[in-house]
Amino acid sequence: MLVDARRGMRVSGVLLAGAVTVGVLVALPATRPAVQVVDDAVWRWAGGVENGPATAVAVGLSWLGGVAVTWPLRILALLLLAWRRHWSRLTAFALAVVTSEAAIGPLKALYDRTRPPGALVETSAASFPSGHAIAGAVTAVGLVLVLAPPGRARLRWEVWAVVFATVMALSRVYLRAHWLSDSLAGALLGGGLALGWTAVVLALRERGTSPAGPPDGDGRDDAASPARSP
Repeated sequence: MLVDARRGMRVSGVLLAGAVTVGVLVALPATRPAVQVVDDAVWRWAGGVENGPATAVAVGLSWLGGVAVTWPLRILALLLLAWRRHWSRLTAFALAVVTSEAAIGPLKALYDRTRPPGALVETSAASFPSGHAIAGAVTAVGLVLVLAPPGRARLRWEVWAVVFATVMALSRVYLRAHWLSDSLAGALLGGGLALGWTAVVLALRERGTSPAGPPDGDGRDDAASPARSP
């Protein structure tokens, strides 16, 4: 689990602030046209580079970020954490998943943004933010934070989680299922929630007021690890 709560909160704050900033720029009448200019340019570029192999890869990545993959992975992770009695890790991951999923519907309804034309895959609901980008980031980043032991090996997994979340979010742009700003906001929000909840649970645990109950079942205090990476 995360071993530096303060650093985790700072990085989470930056990610969430980025998501809020994109959301504000999309919402405000004064800035929305400028955002749409960028989104339109990326949409045209995606159509210009469209080809069979790239489309197949993008469809596969989109599938990996969908409910058919993310939810079974999440459930398996939660069961594994419960079996190992890693209650603080379970709490952090569960909170990240629940809050991210709870945010998707209301945000889509609030923005009610029209999807890009010419989507290469079936879409539903409004466009902003990208639910795939949120779910992919929460799942990839969250799984690494709560399952991988601190150290250099986890740092590599963290990099791969960020790469996956980024590429998966961009696949939705390539498929013209979302505007670039939709996927950007979703990835920032998902990553921020995964990192933020882990940092909050760790901070509460260090203060002895964790809502996660007793210490993790392996008897080790994550905060005592010499590794200091998020």
